[in-house]
Amino acid sequence: MDILKIGILGIVGVLLAVPLKMHKAEYSLFISMAVCICIFVYIISKIEIIYNYVNSLQTLLPIDEEYLEMILKMLGITYVSEFSVNLCKDAGYGAIAGQIEMFAKISILVISMPVLMSFVNMIGEFL
Repeated sequence: MDILKIGILGIVGVLLAVPLKMHKAEYSLFISMAVCICIFVYIISKIEIIYNYVNSLQTLLPIDEEYLEMILKMLGITYVSEFSVNLCKDAGYGAIAGQIEMFAKISILVISMPVLMSFVNMIGEFL
């Protein structure tokens, strides 16, 4: 039922922003940003639930804590960058959006380097 709340919030935001776009475009942008921030805050509460499930999974299975932390960091980078990119594109700043995307991709690559090195070491042991 949460999707209904978010869907209605999004539709109401669009219905408020579209008429304002003709007369006061900056107000339309502010409404769009406010709706996006409200939805993002709601997403953060859902991520907290996922984090709790991952912690309970870690107690059940012998998974290295370092790998779970990496996955959660990558997930956070992905959500925050997607949110920021969409806001920048809505505001008409595609160049800034592109830079945020590039930074997010490089950040995920940097975080995942220990896993890649571990994989390469494992292959080296088999050869």
